[in-house]
Amino acid sequence: MSIRNIGQILYWGILALLVTVAVLAAMSALGIPKQIRLLVVQSGSMEPAIGTGSLVLVRSQDNYVKEDIITFFKTSDNFSEQAITHRLVGTEDRDGQKMLITKGDANNAPDSWRVAKGDVLGKVSFHVPFLGYLVGFAKTQRGFVLLIVIPATVIVYSEAMNIYKEVKLKVKKKRASNKKSEEDNLTKESSV
Repeated sequence: MSIRNIGQILYWGILALLVTVAVLAAMSALGIPKQIRLLVVQSGSMEPAIGTGSLVLVRSQDNYVKEDIITFFKTSDNFSEQAITHRLVGTEDRDGQKMLITKGDANNAPDSWRVAKGDVLGKVSFHVPFLGYLVGFAKTQRGFVLLIVIPATVIVYSEAMNIYKEVKLKVKKKRASNKKSEEDNLTKESSV
């Protein structure tokens, strides 16, 4: 495999990674589509199952069962509404309403709060370790510039230069072809 081929593979690999990060950051920020959310895990409460910095894909469902890993909203005095990803370990009835009992895998005891079904965003369908760090960084102003704007500018410039070279080569070939045709016509005229 030549250095040029390795360079091309690296180029397309980086391009694919950047496009993926950009799409995931946009989907995460905009919440598109509504039934699916991409979230970044901020703590180690679900380790080893889901580590800090993982990107989780959460899908809303009609029912949740024991051992599902769910993401839900919790409002506290110290924080505005925050999304938490923990395992569903049980249920209890409170004033005729079914409440969910959750627990982080790394925690010793179930959470002190109970979760109403309406506060559940969904069940974790899958997660990608460490990708959340990139997506989280891409959602910042500095990250957006470093991971999206600058590489996109370099790629657009590179592709523009490739197009310019191709056009220049085609013009050169066309001129050479026209010159050859003129020479052939002069040769035919002089031989007549």
